Parts: sequence; structure tokens; C-alpha cells
Amino acid sequence: MLHRVAHRGYSTVAPENTLPAFAAALRAGATLVEFDVRVTRDGVPVVIHDRTVNRTTNGSGRVWDLTADEIATLDAGSWFGAGFTGLRVPTLSETLDLLAAGPAELLVEIKPPATLDEVKSIVAQLAHRDLLDRSVVQSFDADVLRKVRDVAPDVRRGLLLFRFDAETVELSRELGVTYCNPPVADVLHDAETMAALRAAGVGVMPWTPNDMAGWRPLVDAGVAGLITDLVGELTGWVNAA
Repeated sequence: MLHRVAHRGYSTVAPENTLPAFAAALRAGATLVEFDVRVTRDGVPVVIHDRTVNRTTNGSGRVWDLTADEIATLDAGSWFGAGFTGLRVPTLSETLDLLAAGPAELLVEIKPPATLDEVKSIVAQLAHRDLLDRSVVQSFDADVLRKVRDVAPDVRRGLLLFRFDAETVELSRELGVTYCNPPVADVLHDAETMAALRAAGVGVMPWTPNDMAGWRPLVDAGVAGLITDLVGELTGWVNAA
């Protein structure tokens, strides 16, 4: 099965990393819903991609310099469209409550910097809702994945990459990852690493293929899934194949 991964939710129809985007992803047939987690100054995990709130809210400042209450006052929807004015940055708790009720699995990206206590807090919220078996926890930061492995050895892990390199396969083995997720170009232009990862039992899900014409070459290259902003379109494409 080709995983249909909703990148920050169904982020072409609703603001990224918001509850409407996650609800839309479920309705659109996502098999995995991807989202980003950062921790506020007072230790509350919230769902937002950037280091700062500047791009996706009407506020400013780094996430880890703001309290959860301060972030809760921000408008995280009007940048996307007037119909989403007043939408809030969701907490991890709110996000998990929504996704727990749906059929999709979770692709949880922990953004660095993340301390061991912060990783424990995030994993504990997954465990509290019996979502560990339905989750893959990923990061660009190998040290974050080591913390995840220490806290919850059985949870599936994913290594995000900006590029394949000579260390990719060895690092994937060392971290014990289920998935290694690079940019699209690396999948298409590095068949040797793709073959080595497959031989090691590691699936590859590239980010972020939003050109539908590029989906068939990626599938032919052996990907396990596609992390895309067009999850509804991907569902239709898969069903029509």
C-alpha cells in the first residue's frame, strides 16, 4: 500500500497544522497525518512548524520564548483566508484528541531543539491516548530520535533528511528507523541509496511532491508513501490506478 501522507494536514484547503486541516485530511483519505510539534516556554507542546509564530499567525517571536497562553491568543488562520480568521494554534493535546477518533496513523515530527523532558512529555501524550502503535515519530535531528528511542523503544521512528549522503544507510540502521524521508530529488536520482535502504528494511517517504505528474516516477522508484499537501488528490489518484 502506498501511504497517503497529509503534510501538516490537508494544507491546501485549510491552514497548515490546524484542526480544520487535520479534519480535512481524515475526510480526504489520508493514511498518515503529518504534523510538527514544538514546546512553549512553559512546557506545553503545540503544533506549529516554524521556529517563530511570525509566518502563520498575527504574532511574532520564537515559540520557546512564548507561553502557551500567549500563543493561544494568536490568530493562526487569517493569513490563509478570511474564512479562517480567529483560528488558533492547536495544542498537541487537542490535535491528538481529534486524530485519535479517526482511522489514520500519525506522523509526528518533533522539531529541535527538544530536551529529554520535552520528548518525554510528547511521547506521554501519545501513550495516554493509546496512540503509540498508531504513530511514527520523526525528526531531522538524530539526537531527538535517540531520545525517542530511549523513552519509547517500541515506537516507530522516522529520520528526516535534507539529502541522502554516505552516512544515510548506516545512520538509519543505528537509529533503528522504520522510515527515512528525504526530498523528492534524492529519491529520483539516487537509486543506490534507495536500494540499500530497502535492503535494510527501511521505507522511504519523500517530501513534498505536490506535482501530480511526478507521483508515478516516485512510485516506480519504490517509495513507501508520499508526504504531500495534496492528499485528497493523491487519494483519488491511487484509487484510479
